[in-house]
Amino acid sequence: MARLYLFAEGRTEQTFADKLLKLHLAQHGVFMHNPVLIAHARKKRRTHRGGGRRYEPMKNDILRLLAQEKDADVFFTTMVDLYALHPDFPGLDESEKMRHTPEKRVEFLERQFATDIGDPRFIPYIQLHEYEAYLFADPVQFEYFYDHHANEIAALKAIADAHATPELIDDGEYSAPSKRIIAQLPDYEYAKSLVGSQVAELIGLDVIRNKCPHFSAWLSRLEQLGAEMN
Repeated sequence: MARLYLFAEGRTEQTFADKLLKLHLAQHGVFMHNPVLIAHARKKRRTHRGGGRRYEPMKNDILRLLAQEKDADVFFTTMVDLYALHPDFPGLDESEKMRHTPEKRVEFLERQFATDIGDPRFIPYIQLHEYEAYLFADPVQFEYFYDHHANEIAALKAIADAHATPELIDDGEYSAPSKRIIAQLPDYEYAKSLVGSQVAELIGLDVIRNKCPHFSAWLSRLEQLGAEMN
């Protein structure tokens, strides 16, 4: 049995990990502790969590837990967005020349992240381009919450159909996955932590990983941890 700590960027990822990933990984011999919101600042000896993107508080948060949990069967991972990473993130400037190949760019940044943390038990994952890409795996499931918005949901499906994978929906200020959802369903902006995780649950992990190869590769790596500890 392997143990896993997951640092989530926001409450949507935190709920997604708790509701979907925890049970799934348990079937592969991986016990996930309750996902925690990653730190974004530390002021007056108090750690502020969730919603921030500054790298140094994130790094210090991860290193703090790595130092506390030294066993070889304990692993650590993240769910943070590529969209709007803070300029202090390692390798971000160099990665700008890879914008035309986002898959290579995100893999490069994950390698830089792993190198900077410097512990083989750390498995970085950066979402391409953000959590809401998963919801484009089957946007029809928004009907459960927005049953009188057929045209708007059809527009979201058209966006999904126009991309080889939802993970290639770009990271523009107004065209990132979450921005496109909000443009059609404005209420989502204020309900994303609830609706975002429940729509993903309706879609299901199998569909998401089938449509999102970068997510699938990360999940496969986490699944392997249980076998490695046997």
